[in-house]
Amino acid sequence: MIVCGDDGLAHRLAAELRGVYAEQVTLVVPPSGRRVRRPVAGRARAASAALLDRVVSAAAGRAGAGGTEPASNDQVVEAAEVTEAVLTEVGADRAAALALVYDDDETNIRAALTARRFNPRLRLVLRLYNRRLGQHIEELLDQTAAVASGDGLGAGLDASTTVLSDADTAAPALAATALVGTSKVVQTEGLVLRAVERQPPRPGEVADPGLCTLALLSATSNDPAGADGSEGSGEHGPQLLPDETAVAAATGRGTVVLEQVSYSGPSLPAGRGGVPPFASLFSRRLRWSLAGLVACVLALAVGLMIVTDEHPLYATYVTLLDLFGINDPAFHESTARQVLQLLSGLVGLLLLPVLLAAVLEALGTFRSASALRKPPRGLGGHVVLLGLGKIGTRVLTRLRELHIPVVCVESDPDARGMATARRLRVPVVLGDVTQEGVLEAAKIHRAHALLALTSADTTNLEASLYARSVRPDLRVVLRLYDDDFATAVYRTLRAAHPFALTRSRSVSHLAAPAFAGAMMGRQILGAIPVERRVLLFAELEVGGHPQLEGRTVGEAFRAGAWRILALNTSPPGGRRGEAEPPVEGRVTASGLVWDLPPTYVLGAGDRVVLAATRRGLAELLGRRRRERAGT
Repeated sequence: MIVCGDDGLAHRLAAELRGVYAEQVTLVVPPSGRRVRRPVAGRARAASAALLDRVVSAAAGRAGAGGTEPASNDQVVEAAEVTEAVLTEVGADRAAALALVYDDDETNIRAALTARRFNPRLRLVLRLYNRRLGQHIEELLDQTAAVASGDGLGAGLDASTTVLSDADTAAPALAATALVGTSKVVQTEGLVLRAVERQPPRPGEVADPGLCTLALLSATSNDPAGADGSEGSGEHGPQLLPDETAVAAATGRGTVVLEQVSYSGPSLPAGRGGVPPFASLFSRRLRWSLAGLVACVLALAVGLMIVTDEHPLYATYVTLLDLFGINDPAFHESTARQVLQLLSGLVGLLLLPVLLAAVLEALGTFRSASALRKPPRGLGGHVVLLGLGKIGTRVLTRLRELHIPVVCVESDPDARGMATARRLRVPVVLGDVTQEGVLEAAKIHRAHALLALTSADTTNLEASLYARSVRPDLRVVLRLYDDDFATAVYRTLRAAHPFALTRSRSVSHLAAPAFAGAMMGRQILGAIPVERRVLLFAELEVGGHPQLEGRTVGEAFRAGAWRILALNTSPPGGRRGEAEPPVEGRVTASGLVWDLPPTYVLGAGDRVVLAATRRGLAELLGRRRRERAGT
C-alpha cells in the first residue's frame, strides 16, 4: 500500500493500514522544508496558557499510548511531487492501492493522472474537496483503466477509483455532536443511516433499543474525570456492536442505537436566488414607525368621516390630500375640520423622513445581500462555529440543512467558507478568537454550543476555555488531532466543569477508516464516532466471504466485529431471481430491505449494508487481500 500526502491524514491513514489491516505501507511525503506545519495560536491568555501547560504535561506522561507516528519498518520516501520516477521507486507497479491525500485538489488530480498512466490496474483513492469535480475524475480514471486493460477492470485485480472527502466524512459527525438529541447521520448517494446516543435509563424505565444497539458508551461516562473512551480504554471503554447479553448486563451505561436505515434523495438548501426576504428589508424600529403612521392616517380618516359625514373612501382621499399638502386650506370649514387638516399636515411632515429612511434602508439591504451579516439582536440558542475552512464550511452547510441557527467566527476575510456564509445568509464575526470581544460579538453567552474547528489545536482549546469562563454550562466540541492531547484536555475540562458537555473529535481520525477501507477495495459508506472510537458502515457482496455466505443473518452477526443491517435488492444485475419469494422485512422504494429476520439466509449474490469495527472489516476483507497476494 502506498500513501502520498502532506498533512496529518496521511500519517493517520498509514497507521490505520498498518495497525488494523496489517498491510505494509510506503509513505510518500514532501521534503522536510516543504511539509505543511500545523499553525499555533499567536496570543494566549495567561489563564489558558497555564491550563495548556498542565494539559501538555499530562499528555506527555501518556506519550506512547497509541500515537500515530509511522512505524520504523514502514518505508518513508521524500518527494516534492508524485512523478513516474517516484512511482517506480516506491513500487507502484506491484502495489495493490495508492492513496493520494494531499491537501490540494489539483495536486491529487495531477498525481492520479500520472499514476493511472503508469499502472492502469492500480486501485486509486483520491482526496478531493470539490464533490462535482470528484465525480467526473472518478469516471474518467475508471474509463481509462477499462480501456487500458482491454477486458474491463478485471475482477481479480479489483482496479477502481474512489474519490472521498475528509470534510464530507467528518461533517455529519461534528454537526451531530454539537446538537443534543440530534442523530448521528451517515448519508452517501441517497443512503441515510441514523443513530442516536441515549443516556442510561432511570430506575424502573426500559430503554428503547431502536432497530439495534450499535455501541455501549464507556463506563466512565458518568465520572467527571473519566476519559472519553478510546482504543486504549480497555474494558472501561466503549463496546462496539455488543450482543444482547452484553447490552442486558451493561446497567448504567449509555448506548448508541440505530434508528433508521433508508434511502433519500440528495437534500439541497433552499434558496431565493440571492433576493432577501421582505421582512429583512426594514428594521423592526422602522416597521413599527410605518405601522404607527398608517394607524394615524386611518384615525384621521375616521375623524374626518365623523365630522363631515362623508363617505369613508372620500374621507380617506381628502385625508391623504391634506397629508401630502395637495388639498386647499379649509378656511371656511368648521373648527374640527381645520384641526384635522392641521393634524394631517403634521403627520405628512413626519411621514417624509420615515419614507426616506425606508428607501435608504431597502437599498442598503439589497446592496449588502452578498455581504456578511452581523448577529441579530436577541439571538440565542444558536451554534457558534469557529473556522470556515474546508471542515467548517461543510459543517456549516450541514447545520443549515438541519435549520440550526449558526454564527461563524473567522479571522481570514478570504476564507473558503465566506462565499457559503453569504449564500446561506449566516452571520459572520471577523476577528481572531484569541482576542477579547470576538466571542462576545458572536453572542457566546446565549449560545447553545461551541464548535471549535480551526486547524490549530491550541486555538481551539483557548477559545473553548474562554467560552467556558463566560458560560460554564456551554456545550463544547473541539477539533483536536492528537489522541493523547485530546484525552488530557477532555479529562481536565470535565473535571473543571462536571455538569457541562465536552467532546473532542479528530477529522483525520474520522476520515482515515473510510480511506483505508476504500484502499482495501470496498466503498465505505461512512463512519460515526463513538467517543474517540469509530464505527464503520460499508456495503459489500456476500460472495467470497465465508463468514457471511450461506449463513443466516443471526449466524453472521459477530459481537464486536460486524452486524448485518440491511439487504440491497436494487439493480444492477438482478442478483435475486424473479421467481424467488420476496424478502421479509421493511422494504423501501429503492429496494433496500432493513430489519431483516434473523433466519434469512445470505446468498452469494446478495449485497448487504453492515456496521463493522475497523478490525472486523479488516477480517472480512482479509481473504481477498491474501488471494491478491497469492496471485
